[in-house]
Amino acid sequence: MSHTIDNPTLIPDYLDFYQQFTQAKLMQDIYQDHSQDALNAYNACCGRHVRNGLGDKVALVHEDTQQKVTKLTYRELAEKSAQVAHMLQSFGVKPGDRVATMLPRTPELLIVVLATWRIGAIYQPLFTAFGVESIEYRLDKADTKVVFTNLENRAKFDDIANLPQMVLIIKEEGVTSDYADANFNEASQFDTEFEPVNLEADAPFLQMFTSGTVGKSKGVSVPLAALSTFYLYMRYAIDLRETDNYWNMADPGWAYGLYYAITGPLLMGATTHFNEAGFDAQNTFDFLVRHKITNLASSPTAFRMMKSSGVFDNVADKLSLRVANSAGETLNTEVVSWVQQNLGCAIFDQYGQTETGMTCCMHHALSHDVPTGSMGVPMPGHKLVVLDADLQPVMDGTQGQLAVVVSESPAFYFRGYSWNEKQAFFDDYYLTGDVVERHEDGTFWFAGRDDDIIISAGYRIGPTDVENCVMEHDAVAESAAVGVPDELRGEVIKSFVVLKPGVVGTEELVSEIKSLVHKRLSAHAYPRFVEFVESLPKTPSGKIQRFLLRQ
Repeated sequence: MSHTIDNPTLIPDYLDFYQQFTQAKLMQDIYQDHSQDALNAYNACCGRHVRNGLGDKVALVHEDTQQKVTKLTYRELAEKSAQVAHMLQSFGVKPGDRVATMLPRTPELLIVVLATWRIGAIYQPLFTAFGVESIEYRLDKADTKVVFTNLENRAKFDDIANLPQMVLIIKEEGVTSDYADANFNEASQFDTEFEPVNLEADAPFLQMFTSGTVGKSKGVSVPLAALSTFYLYMRYAIDLRETDNYWNMADPGWAYGLYYAITGPLLMGATTHFNEAGFDAQNTFDFLVRHKITNLASSPTAFRMMKSSGVFDNVADKLSLRVANSAGETLNTEVVSWVQQNLGCAIFDQYGQTETGMTCCMHHALSHDVPTGSMGVPMPGHKLVVLDADLQPVMDGTQGQLAVVVSESPAFYFRGYSWNEKQAFFDDYYLTGDVVERHEDGTFWFAGRDDDIIISAGYRIGPTDVENCVMEHDAVAESAAVGVPDELRGEVIKSFVVLKPGVVGTEELVSEIKSLVHKRLSAHAYPRFVEFVESLPKTPSGKIQRFLLRQ
């Protein structure tokens, strides 16, 4: 199935736009005559909108788990983030320091993000499903100075020594805490003005961690130069418009949510939506209707869950959707057709990484052919190639590793891992580690990982973390983790476990192993299946051959 975007006369031709792209023109489009706004993420995403007369525009529509709605305008975000910026300064936070939150999708999370950027500090997300080891590793590695969290998540920090300054957010009247943490509400005592600190374009404003197959998660420091690349994605792939009610369902504890549910829409002066409730088909449908969502972004897992629920069958006339977007894993033909028929809009596949942001997309706002199953064409400002095992370019129709040609990609901003954990570059290439195929029409098609990353419900999970956690159980001698196909989540984790001599594998032991990983590592990264085996397949040097386990 292939179609061309509607009204091609009204939107630019992709190829023309791609060939004429310049970074200077992009910066002019975003910042007009105020290029210095690009040097502070708060100014880029909030301050300049207030200055330009958008202060009364709603920046955030938040709905809590009880369907209570809170709205924040750009001016309110400006004032509240100034107060928290003063609070951060009172804790001794300086430009370049890292400030984290472990919070659900709440207004406070957004305020802290903007406050952190305002003082030139670096915002660090902590996913609310993380266990103690995942938290401790990230705090230690990043030398995090302050963590904002709520009562629901505070206990996860109990076993961590040398905690940074903790700030507790308590919303309920009359609720107190036994912790000696600072109180978020005390920020209201501070001034509502705060002069943003300008930095260099290569200064980081986000501190991410990406899953790897070998060793611990790697640090990704996202520089201010990434803002313009985020804009490219929002403007031309997502096709975010001034009049849109935009909802990106991704959790801002991860790259897709933080980059494109928070940073991207605020950069464009748009209205973004937070739904604090976890995914539930009926709740999702009600949210789409209540808030008249016109532009939706999520993972294929969410769309598959919508499809399987039955709640979304033939509801196009009840929805306001204009376009839908999907990222995290490949969309299959069945889901694409179902979305068009039942949600009443086109859904486009888009590809990116924590390191790079989005680099290969189907673009709603640029005219090009849209073959179903393809991850798209290169984002403007990016030159993509496919390489063989010797890192030489291959012919169209041949599978190989996707790479970015750095010198010919003015919008590409990644310069290496925060602590040089891995070499990601070869000569003029950034190596993605993803296997793809380029077709003659210039579209790219995803084939898989050349390593063992597990992509479950859009989350990228390094098997090493899971394996190490399973190994903490007293009964376990060896462990290997792989992804196995799952209709709903794309992949789920299966652990192969070699038990210590004399230990018998029981259902009770399976439950213990699952709950250990769930608690210690993360609620999204525990094995759904555990199989006890006599031994694990290995190379002569002792490396586990996970590909044999997958087979």
